[in-house]
Amino acid sequence: MLVRPVTAPGLRRWCRARRGAAAACFPLARALLGVRGAEAAALLQGLLTNDVAPLAAAGGAPPALYAHALNVQGRCLYDVILYRLHEGAGEEPHILLECDSGVLDSLQKHLKLYKIRRKVDISPCPDLTLWAVIPGEQAGDAASSLPKRAGQAVLLTPDPRTEVMGWRLIAKKGANVSEIIPGSEIGNVQDYHRHRYKQGIPEGVKDLPPGVALPLESNLAYMNGISFTKGCYIGQELTARTHHTGVIRKRLLPVCFPSPLPSGGDPEGAEIFTESGKPAGRFRAGGGGLGIALLRLAHVSEPLRLRLGGDTVRLSAHTPEWWPKPAAK
Repeated sequence: MLVRPVTAPGLRRWCRARRGAAAACFPLARALLGVRGAEAAALLQGLLTNDVAPLAAAGGAPPALYAHALNVQGRCLYDVILYRLHEGAGEEPHILLECDSGVLDSLQKHLKLYKIRRKVDISPCPDLTLWAVIPGEQAGDAASSLPKRAGQAVLLTPDPRTEVMGWRLIAKKGANVSEIIPGSEIGNVQDYHRHRYKQGIPEGVKDLPPGVALPLESNLAYMNGISFTKGCYIGQELTARTHHTGVIRKRLLPVCFPSPLPSGGDPEGAEIFTESGKPAGRFRAGGGGLGIALLRLAHVSEPLRLRLGGDTVRLSAHTPEWWPKPAAK
């Protein structure tokens, strides 16, 4: 299978700004689920927040799409990135779903529950591996030629959530990534997580607890993950009502700790307070002094505290630069 052509002028501009750094490739512990068949798009359209039709159109744009699958109460069950593998009009529709590896089985069961009699095959793809690519100077200068040199790649495409997350690479198991992206370096996956926490990008069940996280509080609209004009899907009612009222009082935000956490401290789920003791939100997940937390927007600019065991830990939050400017209000 040939790698798909990619055109991303905005990404190339961002890459050139990161002078002096090679592209870093991070192997991700994420799973891939194949959805294949004539009615694949119709099945996914009724289950996901984003409009799958443009993705499913052979030869169309985009080649990747971000979305959530919601429960009937409008809360996130799975965060997924969809990739189109079919290109020609004569090819059978074939879409890959990237998900947290811990929910691969439950996502497969979820899709099969709603498959009913549709002509769709749903199966894991253990022969493929997933990489995040954060480009540097070399990748930026050669961004338009990378896909032509990616002989072992199945797909190389900009991350659909935001420019600052670079590229997504799907390769055959055992592929040599340095041959796919010449001059690249294999990075420590913890650095990838630090990068996305710094940018406030949630990913997986720790950041988006199933049945708990609300899509708009999780910045789904900012990450190009929802369509407000497509037809009905499971969980749409609450999401649409929240969007049209325009009132979102809490959002996932990047947070950082000015000093190391106490040894053995695990703040996941810990409540966050202002200096005056008012509840401000909850910490979701993190590492290396960085993390992501669901916070009331009214308290974002205030000094914050987190109680961890018998200790009180300081932390601060900020709105990411990639957010749309009115979002900081």
